[in-house]
Amino acid sequence: MGSRRHQIYLEELIKYLKETKIYGPEGIAYKNWEEGMQHLTRLFLETRKNGKHLFFIGNGGSAAIASHMTADYMKNGRMKTISLYDSSVITCFGNDYGYEHIFSRSLKHLGENGDLLVAISSSGNSPNIVNAIQTAKENGLNVVTLSGFEETNRICRMGDYNIYVPVSHYGMVESIHNLILQQIVDALMGYDNEA
Repeated sequence: MGSRRHQIYLEELIKYLKETKIYGPEGIAYKNWEEGMQHLTRLFLETRKNGKHLFFIGNGGSAAIASHMTADYMKNGRMKTISLYDSSVITCFGNDYGYEHIFSRSLKHLGENGDLLVAISSSGNSPNIVNAIQTAKENGLNVVTLSGFEETNRICRMGDYNIYVPVSHYGMVESIHNLILQQIVDALMGYDNEA
């Protein structure tokens, strides 16, 4: 009985992974996974080639993914990643401006035209993520969003590229977000090995 439960979970995870939508700059979903991932990987490659910075943001489990990817993309992807998770900075901006501005205040000072922001939010409705995306766009950053739950969530169409996981289950949404970002950094490593 218990093993079947685990099998069902895995089958559902694969189902939602296959149903995940990747939207390009024109707001149209790519016709398949491969096409969407190629475009996303190209964005990261261009960001690296141009010597631009990469920022990851999220809350809770998404913050753990953001922190992990900050390290992976620096070490394995050879990108200029900047962590926005210094506790003194977060508590300073949270105290002075409110928690909803902890990322937007940092991006206002650090983000530059052509940099890349990856905004991760399972619900897609976190005010601090929404504010960060708005600030990033105002400062000329490219934006990739990863969200789930309802497709009408606030960030689902805010980025230049938007990834949407169609399920209201934190574990599955976070697992798929993590997998996508891991696949991209592994692709970057693959390009490096071919060169």
